[in-house]
Amino acid sequence: MRTAILISALLGLAAAVPRPQDAPNWDAVDNADPVEATGPAEGAVNEPVTYDEESESEEAAQDTYESLSNPNSKNKIKRGVNDDCAPQPDGYGPKPTPDTVPAFLAYPPFASTARNAPTPHGYTLNFVDLNASSNAKTYLGLYTFDSYDTQKCAEKCDAVNVCTGFNIYFERDPTLKPAAACPNPESFTNIKCTLWGANVTTATAVNQGQWRRNFQVVIRGSNGYSKPNPPNPFPGYTGPTFFPCAINAPLLNGVNTYIGQKYFNGPFDAGKCAAACNTTTAYDHRHPDGSGNYDACNFFNAYLLTKNGIPDGTACSLYTIPWGRQYATNCEQYRGSDHYTIDNSYGYSLNPPDPGHV
Repeated sequence: MRTAILISALLGLAAAVPRPQDAPNWDAVDNADPVEATGPAEGAVNEPVTYDEESESEEAAQDTYESLSNPNSKNKIKRGVNDDCAPQPDGYGPKPTPDTVPAFLAYPPFASTARNAPTPHGYTLNFVDLNASSNAKTYLGLYTFDSYDTQKCAEKCDAVNVCTGFNIYFERDPTLKPAAACPNPESFTNIKCTLWGANVTTATAVNQGQWRRNFQVVIRGSNGYSKPNPPNPFPGYTGPTFFPCAINAPLLNGVNTYIGQKYFNGPFDAGKCAAACNTTTAYDHRHPDGSGNYDACNFFNAYLLTKNGIPDGTACSLYTIPWGRQYATNCEQYRGSDHYTIDNSYGYSLNPPDPGHV
């Protein structure tokens, strides 16, 4: 049982001392479940968004409970299918001639289409006409269009609550799945729209294609767009309250109000933090100390952790009392040569607060 603190302590004054918490908590970051995908699967032309906030929050609650009680590893087995040389879904984009990588990369309509594409209302154009697409842990899904339609891609993003940005581009793909019997099939052009649960920036545009047997996949006309997307309010909480950085709380009259941190790879989703906070309080309520006190999670700080400019996952710092904007001073940290920064930082306060006593 961690040391409990009563809400009545809010009446006292916080003395500024060295921070009692690590944010980010590297153990939490290192032990978070890995994401299943950081971009479209090889050869994929349609991967509808399956991200469901309610089920993700339920999984976050279960994960939090397991980390508090009895952590277990999770193993998944994926079975393969033999579909060598199978026809691939036909692309709708223009096909340059001759059918070579240099011809594809030099095809003028790709550049002119990307550079003249309208920016949808509410979005910011972060990069234009790159030869690379986004790749990050915050991948949500993929759609293939019959035209380079930024508005349609924005509408796909707007339909997903946690979607913050999209990437649209031309991709040179094989007409058959490359295999020993067809190592370098003819190509066609797919127009792809990918959705992301964090900002799409030049830092995420690192996928320049790949080799599939002797066939080279390459990308042209890649545009990236992002929009402001504050998280939802949650039942029982006051918020969200925007913070410029992560909370760096001092001791309160010599008592640590920091409970701990949960970390979730993938799209930024403050709902997972609400689930972690609720689950922590429920667990601690069932395990009070000898005086009947327990650590009630009355405040959490949810933020997006980025690594070298690339969105990484959702951090959830849990506290027994609320902390204000003046304590949001943890903006960046270095871990070796890696530079971690804080984005999309929001605070939520339980209302009414839990007294932390049985």
